[in-house]
Amino acid sequence: MFILVFTMSSCEDKQKIQDAKKAAEAQEAAKAKAASEADALMRAPKDIVTIASTSAKTLAAAVTAAGLVETLQGSGPFTVFAPTDAAFAAIQSEVDKLLKPENKDKLSKVLTYHVVSGKVTSSDLKDGQELTTVQGGKLKVSIKDGKVMIGNATVVTADITASNGVIHVVDKVLLPKM
Repeated sequence: MFILVFTMSSCEDKQKIQDAKKAAEAQEAAKAKAASEADALMRAPKDIVTIASTSAKTLAAAVTAAGLVETLQGSGPFTVFAPTDAAFAAIQSEVDKLLKPENKDKLSKVLTYHVVSGKVTSSDLKDGQELTTVQGGKLKVSIKDGKVMIGNATVVTADITASNGVIHVVDKVLLPKM
């Protein structure tokens, strides 16, 4: 009788071990799937506004205040010359005025002066080229000693790919004639 109890106990232990192993494998598979989905989401192309909102807080706030979020999340493609937060800080008093609700139209003009229809990568830019902005103004491109200037702003980071265009980070806010 002792042998039978020991055998049954041994079989029950083996089953518990197998069940625990299956549960651990299922849990690992679920973790791997969740990690894969999160990784895919992080690698998925983001639109211009989403990218700007993670790295250019002032630009993102200005785009929202001007009511341009939906436009810049559209299919595009767009090329955006995105000023850094430091560029906005350099003209903070002007930015503060533009962010007031009564200046929404002026803010929109300033922001759309930074946008060109179509996807213009750094390899497309040529010295002396003029780009027509969505606002209707012209931006002159100059290239000297490998340094790319858009108007009076220097491109500090080029070719940030978005799902609906490309972003070039510039060190100054471009102001159109109003």
